[in-house]
Amino acid sequence: MATIYATGKRKSAVAKVWLTPGNGEMQINGKTLDQWLGGHETLKMKVRLPLEATKQLDSVTIKATTLGGGYSAQADAMKHGITKALVEFEPSFRAILKPMGLLTRDSRVVERKKPGKKKARRSPQFSKR
Repeated sequence: MATIYATGKRKSAVAKVWLTPGNGEMQINGKTLDQWLGGHETLKMKVRLPLEATKQLDSVTIKATTLGGGYSAQADAMKHGITKALVEFEPSFRAILKPMGLLTRDSRVVERKKPGKKKARRSPQFSKR
């Protein structure tokens, strides 16, 4: 059985995902999904979304490493990586995942700070005198 590799990205977070046919185990940075995300149920749902949509929750094993960004961006990067790996694993899954918008990389990143501004767009407070 072949192992499929895919990379998912979101903001400055990167998720490296290895997908193999298996029993539904998910290991992220050496931890289970529950240990990795703790009590963040919505983020856990986000990571499982491509697997639930393709009904592969109990038939593939996922090993992943995430780096950069925060846990929310890492969860989104995981979702993107799992989706890309599933499409490579079974090309017919593309018809299910594409309309859900899961194959598209969320390209929004933090805007850079400009000179003369306090943040990216926030100007210093105006003083008449």
